[in-house]
Amino acid sequence: MSPAVINLPFLYQERIKQLEHKLRAKEERIVVLETENAALHLKLAECRGQTGRSGNEAAQFYELYKEEKSLRTIMNIGIVQLHITMQSLTQSLQNLRLSAVEHAQEIQHQFKHYFQLLLNPLQMMQTKNQFLQELQARVTILDESFQEVSERYKKEKQRRKILHNRLIELKGNIRVNCRIRPLLPFDRQADSLSIQDRHGDFSEVTFSPDDETVLVKCCRPGHPITDRTFQFERVFSACESQHSVFEEVRPLLTSVLDGYNVCIMAYGQTGSGKTYTMMGPHSDDNATLPKEMCLGIIPRAAEELFWLILEKPPGSYYVEVSIIEVYNNDIFDLLAQDCYGELGVKRDVITTKEGKIEVPFLTYESVENAVELLNLVQKGLQLRVKQPTLVHAHSSRSHLVVTLTIKTYFASSHAVGLPDGERLKKQTTMKLQLVDLAGSECVGMSGVKGAALRETSFINRSLSALSDVLGALSEQRSHIPYRNSRLTHLLQDSIGGDAKLLVMLCISPCQRFTTESLQTLGFGTRARQVSRAPAKKINQTLCNKSK
Repeated sequence: MSPAVINLPFLYQERIKQLEHKLRAKEERIVVLETENAALHLKLAECRGQTGRSGNEAAQFYELYKEEKSLRTIMNIGIVQLHITMQSLTQSLQNLRLSAVEHAQEIQHQFKHYFQLLLNPLQMMQTKNQFLQELQARVTILDESFQEVSERYKKEKQRRKILHNRLIELKGNIRVNCRIRPLLPFDRQADSLSIQDRHGDFSEVTFSPDDETVLVKCCRPGHPITDRTFQFERVFSACESQHSVFEEVRPLLTSVLDGYNVCIMAYGQTGSGKTYTMMGPHSDDNATLPKEMCLGIIPRAAEELFWLILEKPPGSYYVEVSIIEVYNNDIFDLLAQDCYGELGVKRDVITTKEGKIEVPFLTYESVENAVELLNLVQKGLQLRVKQPTLVHAHSSRSHLVVTLTIKTYFASSHAVGLPDGERLKKQTTMKLQLVDLAGSECVGMSGVKGAALRETSFINRSLSALSDVLGALSEQRSHIPYRNSRLTHLLQDSIGGDAKLLVMLCISPCQRFTTESLQTLGFGTRARQVSRAPAKKINQTLCNKSK
């Protein structure tokens, strides 16, 4: 407060205080009113907002009302249309009911008709069913009979094996058959003078009057024609097929699986048909018959052997093959490779302490079917030494020995108590030897020279050694000269042992080769005179095999 004011009179000072008090009260009232005014403004704004929202909602409600009114109009129209559609569907349903009744009546009529048609077949089926039941009863009876017959068949099969081997033994453990090949165009050209001058036409001087006899008409200048006859177990004429020849061989294959060693050997001069008999025609021969009909003993024996094995329990027979060539008195393993990869490794033949013949380090290939076996044989034939001569365009210059080793395993009764990883089996090893000998030949007739002449010398010497062995056996000498030739040493077990031996003589029918034919027939006669003990069945040996 200023000094001037302090000096005022007291009344004025009181008045000023009252006025100041009122002023402060008015100012406080103004603040309150301003606060209330602000609150009213806020409330007014809020009311205005609510009024705006109410207007919007009213507008929305109005729009919804208009839409609802339109929908009611549309629904009324739809209801009318639906009512009309329902009336139409009701009428259609009534029509369908009438149609269904008519169809049901028609179907019932057809059902009765078809049921009548099926009734007769059903009755027939019932009759057949009764007949089928009768047949089933008969099948049951036949099945029981079949079981009985099967048992009898097994017994008869065992008996047949015994009789079969007795029959083979009665026929002789060394059997000799002879085959006369037909005349070839080459024979007619070579014999055109020698035969036509004497007989006026082309005729055979060697032929078979029956299936056990060979007749040779010997014609020498200045001498009358003389007939010489030779008897063998079977003689095949020129017109007989490869199948006929094999039918005489087939029983020996059964003997192999019965536990016997067997050797089949083809012997004869060059060009007499040995390789044709053993294998079949050459690949470049123009055969008029199908190849299957011309197959020789080796492919037919392979097929027959594996067919016989198929009849045995699976896994009980195993077949291995080895192929040996005896060339210039040396033995070659045609399935072995040397260090340069060339097939045909030189081997030797020895006699073991047990007296058996063995070729050390000889290669054996396992085969599971005839195709695998024949592929190996064809491989060996391609390596076989051949040389064309004046007598034969495919003259073999070596002896070929194909050996099939058949091993069979049978479970032993002694297997009980062995460890789980082992089992005891009985093992039997049989051998089937198929031998295609090189042909003997006259040097002057074959026209060979140089290396071929040396080959001819070794061939003739080995065949002569074979003849000497048979001669010694037939005369029952104390010493048999097996070791005079590696061929006879290799075949010692087959010729002089306990194997069943079949010698197939192959001869030419023409005059030009009469001397060679007589030599071959003499060899066969000498072989027939060999007397041996009956072939022995190979004993079973026990061996441990891992599972």
